[in-house]
Amino acid sequence: MYFTDNPVLQHELLANLRKPRAFLLLMAYIALLGLVVYLAWPQVERLDLAQPTGAAKRLVDLFFLGQFVLASLMAPSFTAGAITGEKERQSWELLLASPLQPGSIILGKLLAALTHLGILIICSLPIVMLCLPLGGVSAYEVLAAYVAMIAAVTLFGMISMWASSYFRRTSASLVVSYLMILPLAMVFVLVWNALGQLGSLRLGVVSIVAPIACAAISALLWADISRRLLYPTDLGSEGKEVVDLESEAREAVGLYIKRDEFPDRLFAPPKRTSFLEEGANPIYDKEMRSEIFSQGTLMLRLVIQISMFLALPLMAVCLYIKPDLAPWYIAYVVVFNMLCGPVFSAGSVCSERERQTLDLLLTTLITPSQMLWGKLLSGLRVSTVLTSFLLWPVLLAVLMPIGYFRNLPTIGGYLLIVGLTCLTTALIALTCSTLFQKSSSALLTTYVVIIALFAAPLAARFFAENFFSGTAGAEVVSQFSAVSPFAAIFALPLSFESNQPAAAVSSDWRLFFGFVGWSVLLIGSLLLLIVWLFRSRWRVAE
Repeated sequence: MYFTDNPVLQHELLANLRKPRAFLLLMAYIALLGLVVYLAWPQVERLDLAQPTGAAKRLVDLFFLGQFVLASLMAPSFTAGAITGEKERQSWELLLASPLQPGSIILGKLLAALTHLGILIICSLPIVMLCLPLGGVSAYEVLAAYVAMIAAVTLFGMISMWASSYFRRTSASLVVSYLMILPLAMVFVLVWNALGQLGSLRLGVVSIVAPIACAAISALLWADISRRLLYPTDLGSEGKEVVDLESEAREAVGLYIKRDEFPDRLFAPPKRTSFLEEGANPIYDKEMRSEIFSQGTLMLRLVIQISMFLALPLMAVCLYIKPDLAPWYIAYVVVFNMLCGPVFSAGSVCSERERQTLDLLLTTLITPSQMLWGKLLSGLRVSTVLTSFLLWPVLLAVLMPIGYFRNLPTIGGYLLIVGLTCLTTALIALTCSTLFQKSSSALLTTYVVIIALFAAPLAARFFAENFFSGTAGAEVVSQFSAVSPFAAIFALPLSFESNQPAAAVSSDWRLFFGFVGWSVLLIGSLLLLIVWLFRSRWRVAE
């Protein structure tokens, strides 16, 4: 019942691969990779295939790097809802009561989720085969790269499914999956680039060491998921929709949140024991004190622990040991907000629809303005406070005799970039939550929009600088990257030499001010759009 007679596998495959979005995603994926290869193809009238060039090797490396990044970003979207989706549809208990073994359920969910992603990877093989005649890369390296990519994507899918077994909502599973997968993806990319000049060693590491390591970690996660399915601890979906936070705090292992103490009360104020003050926003009070934390604090505690675990070495190296690498730490803070910020806003309106309480909310005397600002400020407050926890080392470094005090305008620019990013991600998430019916769809769409705004311009800039260096088009693409906060971070000057003022360091203030102007324009446009959506869709007398 693992492969041939697995009803979970058959049902999931039919449900996923027959949807129109499966074919649309395949077309868009292959078209994007084909466009990259077409644009990067050597622009010469006559190509000598007998003498491989460095451009050909860069093209193949860029192809694999781009495909691996895309596959890593898509893997959680396919598997993070494998188990939480059953819990949200209240069919999880029926599945556990069936004669299927836990291993059959896990395998069916995993293969069904990764089959679509595997089709995308395999369909890209003809494109990379076109690059082999250019030289510089052997067929064995291509085979090893595909083996490692499939092994890594399988591991990422298993990590997402492991997170899905611990949570009740897909949004929580998705953000925890990304927090664990992105560092691993960075390690894979760094190892691939570091071994670029060592062909035989990279071939061995990629084709033998990486798949074995991925298989070992996947086996451990498989065993833990099977144990949770065999002895489930979260049965009774109807009776456990709201978690008793006091019981959870007593039973929690490791970090737990004390809502009546500082600084926990900044993002998790205690439950109200008195009447609401006159003139207070009831939506904001409900969201902050009950709604956001109604499913427990497991996701929040994991987010804090994982982010701080990753931030400690980055903090030590980038802020104190090698302060000239400070922009990399600020970039990590921005990435953290990109992942965690949308979680608290993407489900603010969708959750009302999913619980069928939106109609009841609209029959109250609460105005659309109160709904809008209550939903927006509650999610923005939690994401901003969590992000600011990663910024206090920066303020501490300014007070230390390292040299940051001489770069106060740059530090102020960093804080402004992070603040604008927090506001942008929250507004994009709330907009998607207003437009979509499900929280998972709103969150995934939010991630796609944020990546397109923040990461795609950098990818286009990297591509133009490597294959169209010195042309007018490359300069235009470089200036267009001002819409990304990462470009603005690295454009600010930073100097720690006593005889060299910070203003003399190579910098491009145009990118910084371009990002600030673009962010203000985008934030204003999103606010107007959300106000229009709230007032046009839900016409409540004000």
